[in-house]
Amino acid sequence: MNELLNIDATEAATRVRERDVTAEALTALVLEHTKETEPQIGAYLHLDVNGAIEQARRIDNAIADGKDAGVLAGVPVAIKDNIHVSGHATTCASKILGDFRAPYDATVVKRLRDAGAIIIGKANLDEFAMGSSCENSALQQTHNPWNTGHVPGGSSGGSAACVAARSAFISLGSDTGGSIRLPASFCGVVGYKPSYGRVSRYGLVAFASSLDQIGPFSRSVRDSALALKVMAGRDPFDSTTPEREVPDYPAQLADNLKGKRVGVVRAYLDEMPNREVADTISTAIDTMKDLGAEIVDVELPHAEYGIAVYYVVASAEASSNLSRFDGVRYGLRESGENLLELYQNTRGRGFGPEVKRRIMLGTYALSAGHWEEYYGRAGKVRTLIKQDFDKAFAKCDLIVGPCAPFTAFRAGEKSDPLSMYLCDVFTIPASLAGLCALSLPAGYDNAGLPIGLHMQAPSYADGELLSAANALEGALKAEVDRLPAIA
Repeated sequence: MNELLNIDATEAATRVRERDVTAEALTALVLEHTKETEPQIGAYLHLDVNGAIEQARRIDNAIADGKDAGVLAGVPVAIKDNIHVSGHATTCASKILGDFRAPYDATVVKRLRDAGAIIIGKANLDEFAMGSSCENSALQQTHNPWNTGHVPGGSSGGSAACVAARSAFISLGSDTGGSIRLPASFCGVVGYKPSYGRVSRYGLVAFASSLDQIGPFSRSVRDSALALKVMAGRDPFDSTTPEREVPDYPAQLADNLKGKRVGVVRAYLDEMPNREVADTISTAIDTMKDLGAEIVDVELPHAEYGIAVYYVVASAEASSNLSRFDGVRYGLRESGENLLELYQNTRGRGFGPEVKRRIMLGTYALSAGHWEEYYGRAGKVRTLIKQDFDKAFAKCDLIVGPCAPFTAFRAGEKSDPLSMYLCDVFTIPASLAGLCALSLPAGYDNAGLPIGLHMQAPSYADGELLSAANALEGALKAEVDRLPAIA
């Protein structure tokens, strides 16, 4: 029965629908395994054991009655704890939300349920999705399943770690500047950031609204394609989702790259200080050539300003979005002699250091006399970054490179905020441009820690990106088919 823990979600759902295994048995197996791994990993903030078993029984009853149980029938799924699941706590890993419980399902959660997925729990994250290591959680520390002394990446660290540790088949994360792709790289799983607007954000606690996207972590590219097919599409509750057809992403997957032009920014590899990462990415690029791709050199001259632009734009939008957490309507409330003191006490004690840092940065950037100097100018450079990608994609179909400058680092190693911000140097530009992007396991360093390949494609070219990743995944499978120490 334990071999079921190592299949992917696509196969698991097929076995459930064909009654090779019941949804209840599969869910119980994952929950039992999670009880064994959680003391070492700490991926979950909350497990809904009874609710998950009840959901699974309903799936089994539907199958027994001859009903369509959905393409994700019986698949245990974890949800990042900044995405609403009705009746359950949404903490954003922050003290300020206290015992707040979500009054409704996020659109992505509803669509997963409708497809037969079993929601088993809420995963840990950096507080309000602000961080790159999952060390900023105010509630607990999550550890990397490959080496528990190392971080899982962030902000969606819990979501990546639970998929790597086999305590969920699929999980949802949110990606603002790399918060799906970086932990996927660190934890050796597939992490997919859809094109901006492809997936509804309704029910996601907003960080930076012009950047936030919800996406899946999975064990295979075909699982990511399946999850995207389920979640994507127009949502009347999110005006950024257009009336645009949702392709059958799994049906578009290919096993070769014939006719594809793959762009490479050579400076990313030539100037990479970590040669193990650079060599692994170079090998993956050579493999793409073997699969029929044409490798072309491209340039992204303004990408070097991505971090500076991001931390103005994202902090400014966070300052605005997080103003709603004031102790008046929900969550933590600290008393004061007047309204101003109530605000100060609640926000001062409820928010962690990194959240306060970004609120202050953003508030300053938006203040009178500084808006045009910071936020306005950042917006102009953001446009230049987008134009660089447009020019590059005129020469190629996708762009590949390293997902991170290094592999997962030790917990506590990066205490300086700037060094932490640099973790996202390769992922941020795609977010600023609204592209679709993913991290694909490409190999390991000498310490056995995973290395992720960053793959990017134009906005709404999600199908083409997933197809290319699927082809490369098949070619690399023998190299990357390992299990983490905690799995």
